[in-house]
Amino acid sequence: MSSVRARRSETRWVTRFMPILLAAVFGLATYTTAKRVCVDHFLHRRQQTSAAIAILVFYFVTFVLMVLTYIRLFLVIHQNPGVVALGQRAIWRLEKEEKEKPSWRRHKHKQTDDIEAKPYSNVGPDEDPDSPGLESFYSKDVFICEPDGKPRWCLSCCTWKPDRAHHCSEIDRCVKKMDHYCPWVGGIVGETSFKYFIQFTFYGSLCAIVVITACALCTRQRIKAGYGLDGFVIAMLALNGLLGFFAIAMFTTSTRYAFMNMTNIDYLKSKNFVHNLAIRVPRGTQSCEKYKVITYPISKPGDAGPQLFGEAGARGAASERDMLATRTFAIVKTELGENPWDLGFYRNWKSIMGNGLVNWLLPLKDSPCATYENNESFYEMGPIYQSVRERFGLPPLTDDEKGFTTSKTEAGAQPKERKQVKKQEQGQQDQMHGPAANL
Repeated sequence: MSSVRARRSETRWVTRFMPILLAAVFGLATYTTAKRVCVDHFLHRRQQTSAAIAILVFYFVTFVLMVLTYIRLFLVIHQNPGVVALGQRAIWRLEKEEKEKPSWRRHKHKQTDDIEAKPYSNVGPDEDPDSPGLESFYSKDVFICEPDGKPRWCLSCCTWKPDRAHHCSEIDRCVKKMDHYCPWVGGIVGETSFKYFIQFTFYGSLCAIVVITACALCTRQRIKAGYGLDGFVIAMLALNGLLGFFAIAMFTTSTRYAFMNMTNIDYLKSKNFVHNLAIRVPRGTQSCEKYKVITYPISKPGDAGPQLFGEAGARGAASERDMLATRTFAIVKTELGENPWDLGFYRNWKSIMGNGLVNWLLPLKDSPCATYENNESFYEMGPIYQSVRERFGLPPLTDDEKGFTTSKTEAGAQPKERKQVKKQEQGQQDQMHGPAANL
């Protein structure tokens, strides 16, 4: 996928500057720890070889792992940030802005124009029953929806938002499982990069702890021996104390979210938020007092909908196929604060960090949730999903409906094959978007 960048120039400059500043800080920390603390103080002045070797080993192991995780994190953020494909109307708008760039006043006006103030017909949800991307929702057994049963719509990206996707104002794109925008790591942290962000903050915390410990021991011995204070050592002690506190706070917070299967955005609104779920029920299920229903594909205005009772010949065969392709969903709500994606602490952790200690510690494989493919939902759902079905008394699917899939090829593919299909589809989307994808 093509990289995305911040829309505001000040944000772009800060995002470019922060990684350079971070590299400079750890460059100075490496010089101070290795040269001034270990070599000059512990080896030459104190002849404490074992202490110098221990500090150097601990520091460079954590430093190398921190650098590797940062490189992987930075590359993923810029090469595969996990943004949702733009809708056609958004592409047209961005292409128009590109053509108007020579006029600075027009460009500035376009940048500050409030898209929500435009006529509803230009930015409202796509009313076309064959709207691109809509089938990916009703081919699932459950998805997050609006009160009318349709998926969430992004006014800016002009597209249907997958479950857990949120619009990032900094890059003006919808991001899957968006957590936060972090200039320190060069961009948006979301579905594809959250694992590497946890690993980077973990090794960054360890690296800062080693530097703080080494500088503190050196300063303590210098004071006792009457050598006076080393300015470099004191500066690194203070600076790494600040960065270490920040890194530890980010690591513990992110780890907590991983165990809860939440993002920063999910957590901030979790206690005062309910999810609207469109849950698949048998065809023919009617609305009742507990819930309303919606049937997909949505009929066009003036259309009687799919023919459920076909005529003879080809018309009858087509009607039978239409009936099988029709799906009915009950529109229900979770209780306040319920997280339908909570799988339990251990499974939540594995859905982000992967299986086994090697995947937890090394930036080798992407998060399982980033490559998850299933006909039931966009992300694996926990016990809350079944609890909601039982709470509203939703009827179970018939055996015929359970066995029918709208895409048998994709449903029957092995995980590796599904991942390849997903990459091919994403490549086609990038080609379709053209220059707009880089904005």
